[in-house]
Amino acid sequence: MHKVWAVIRREFVERVRTRAFLLSTLLFPALMIGLTVLPVLLDRRAQAPKRIVVLDGATGEAGTRVADGLAAARRTGSNGGLRYSVTRLAAGDNLDARRDSLVRQVGVGREAEGLDGVLVLTGDAVTSGKIPYYGANVGSPQDMRRLETAVQTALRLERLRRAGIDPFVALPALRPIDLEAQKVSGGAVTGESGDASFILAYAMSFMLYMALLLYGVQVMTSVVEEKSSRISEVLMGSMRPFQLLLGKVIGVGAVGLVQLAVWAGTAMALTRFRTQLAGLFGVAPDALRTMPIPEVSPGLLAVFLLFFVLGFLFYASLYAAVGSTCSTVQETQQASMPVTMTIAVGLILMFSLFGEPNGSLARLLSLLPPFAPFMTPVRHALVRLPPVEIALSALMVAAGVVVVAWVAGQIYRTGILMHGRRASLREVWRWLRAG
Repeated sequence: MHKVWAVIRREFVERVRTRAFLLSTLLFPALMIGLTVLPVLLDRRAQAPKRIVVLDGATGEAGTRVADGLAAARRTGSNGGLRYSVTRLAAGDNLDARRDSLVRQVGVGREAEGLDGVLVLTGDAVTSGKIPYYGANVGSPQDMRRLETAVQTALRLERLRRAGIDPFVALPALRPIDLEAQKVSGGAVTGESGDASFILAYAMSFMLYMALLLYGVQVMTSVVEEKSSRISEVLMGSMRPFQLLLGKVIGVGAVGLVQLAVWAGTAMALTRFRTQLAGLFGVAPDALRTMPIPEVSPGLLAVFLLFFVLGFLFYASLYAAVGSTCSTVQETQQASMPVTMTIAVGLILMFSLFGEPNGSLARLLSLLPPFAPFMTPVRHALVRLPPVEIALSALMVAAGVVVVAWVAGQIYRTGILMHGRRASLREVWRWLRAG
């Protein structure tokens, strides 16, 4: 057993000492902290109001109401400054000419008294509801939605006035609802929003996909490199092929486990100590609570790491078997395509769980070893699964690992000593039958 530990230690130390591992392990938590705090800090900074001209060609008081509504809009951040600096201009008899003249001033720079946008109200704007806006920056959906809401409210006032209805009576009845979705787990409200649950599930699936693919390919590349340099032949003189395979898979898997544990632990710390983090950056705690930050519990972290380990053992064994049948890294790119596509299919099928995480398809996929490493953690993030169901899924994956490890061991035993060409499927089948 000490020979296997020697291989594990070599594979582990060789990778954790690299600069790439250290940078990726430390920079990703820093990125998570930045993405959590930076939006709040940016919202706190003072921003000049956007300069908008309302070119009024509408009848009645529609233009005045729109201009007043935009001028009254304020930012939602802690500074609460004005969102728009509005100028209303009457279009007169030549709306197109005045519009073209104003559009030429859009985006030319504030030092030249430029404009951020021009809002054009035509004669039928109130009845048709179609209002052109010419802006320097129309790529922000959030800004466009805020502008649309402010204009829509003003037009509603004008429509109600024209219909002879008191706006102060009708507008409260037309106020849109704000559906606050709260996650319930284990019969108790967790305080986590629907957006936060989606973000957590998506982040977990993406991290699993990248980790299984990245570290599985590292195992395959390591096998090919040792095979091409004849190091494997020297090692075969002191240990059995399966011992070498086991040491490689566990050693590389330990590297991935350490990295994912650091990342997931950072995410859990961010959710548990968000109040202290807000104080450290001088941010009000309520500002962070309003953001859709998912809750990472210790139980979810344990399930996530457990299924990463099982999934890695499953796929890394397949990648090692593929590497033993090839003589160059170039050959592995084509030979490993079935394994890589299986991982990709697992990621794609995971998206079907968002609508019905406890459906029949989700339960079935959670019992299939190739897909359970994706399905079960994501389902547990969306809806808390019973311990029995998690244990059954883990046992099925563990059984799959045993079968795949045996198959990979039979292929690895012969393929690691074959050089000069890539093994055919007929040869691989013969190796399996001989085992």
